[in-house]
Amino acid sequence: MQISKTESNEFRILDLEKNDSSLTIFLKRKNKHLYYLDDSPEEFFILSNKNNQRNFALYKAPLSNKGEKNWKCIVKHNQNELLEDFQIFKNKIVLETRKNGLPQLAIIDRNNNRKTYIKFQDSSYAANLASNPNYNSNSFKYVYSSLTTPSTIYSQSFLSGYRRKVWQQKFNNFKEHTYETKRVMIKARDGEKIPVSLIYKKGVTLKSAPLLMYGYGSYGLIVEPSFKLSFLPLVDEGFIFAIAHIRGGQDLGRKWYDQGRMMNKMNTFFDFIDCTKGLHEKDFGNKDKTFAMGGSAGGLLMGAIINMEPTLYKGIVSAVPFVDVLTTMSDESIPLTTFEYKEWGNPSNRKEYFYIKKYSPYDNIESKPYPSVLVTSSLFDSQVQYFEPAKYVPKLREFSTSNNPVLLKMNLIGGHAGKSGRLESLKETAEELSFIEHLASRDY
Repeated sequence: MQISKTESNEFRILDLEKNDSSLTIFLKRKNKHLYYLDDSPEEFFILSNKNNQRNFALYKAPLSNKGEKNWKCIVKHNQNELLEDFQIFKNKIVLETRKNGLPQLAIIDRNNNRKTYIKFQDSSYAANLASNPNYNSNSFKYVYSSLTTPSTIYSQSFLSGYRRKVWQQKFNNFKEHTYETKRVMIKARDGEKIPVSLIYKKGVTLKSAPLLMYGYGSYGLIVEPSFKLSFLPLVDEGFIFAIAHIRGGQDLGRKWYDQGRMMNKMNTFFDFIDCTKGLHEKDFGNKDKTFAMGGSAGGLLMGAIINMEPTLYKGIVSAVPFVDVLTTMSDESIPLTTFEYKEWGNPSNRKEYFYIKKYSPYDNIESKPYPSVLVTSSLFDSQVQYFEPAKYVPKLREFSTSNNPVLLKMNLIGGHAGKSGRLESLKETAEELSFIEHLASRDY
């Protein structure tokens, strides 16, 4: 069992071979120490960022003597490669890492520590370990996907390296060869290079095609360039769909996350804006038909970018948006507030208060020609409560100097993820994409 917050955690473990059902702490939590566990019949394996190893290192310790002084490093910290996960087999360890913003799978021989990487062909993709419960197995399974490749499970032999396809998600009338995916690097205003993943239909005139930018950039979460069926109708209509892998995510390691939170949060918004402009400079997307979309903390991103660049986007979709950051983070009675001080800052600290005030979308609305905006919310959203978008939309309408619509859709049932059920979710996505497609087909 794990107990965690942004910068620290601890595990409590249960020995199933003993009659005692009480949990014991594996390692007591420490400030700025995160660790994750697995075990074999002989040893514990610990993924840890101790001693300021931000991208983590992998250790092992005897089951009978798990104290930190007995940890032995088996995969060293690498400032250019983030260790994300691992699985233990009798003779091998399989690592899930991230290098240059792309996921990697590496096989380590437990006898000699030799590391071998699996090669992938696409320029932008997602790959992660699947369930592999058999410790004695001579093969392992992983999941692969890209913006043009539906989710596929492969099994790879440890002995021969032979890889076979076990399963692939099927869709009617989908033809992978009619689409193209690409990964480009955009230089941000401070010199950092931001990866952007793109998908578009072959034969589209890229410079005149409508462009939909998507981003999140918080909590270290990564928007993977995996297969996204819901956006294909827009791509089929001639859109370019782009995912900006901005700071605040963990795409280029833990440092990438640290550079987009707390007193570095402005980087998140600047990165997204710079990626949009950078794509235009590289002749991706029509400047007059450029759109943006994000939800939750990605809705905060949407609110911030239109305050900074109100004419850069023709329209935005801001789903369940965290737009009243300063007020919410000042209210300690809200369950998530104190838990997230290390993400956004604590307004009781004067310096952090004024930094949040610089970007909090509600607090920075001014008389500007805002684009068309669709805001969605739910009455029973416990993460971004309904009153945030409910107060944000009227203020945006009041101050906007354009004639563009600012719409609010409030679900009277449902929570942070909208209404429950697959069909209801598809209906909500269709509404959001219809809003964008409608704007792209109009001249206003």
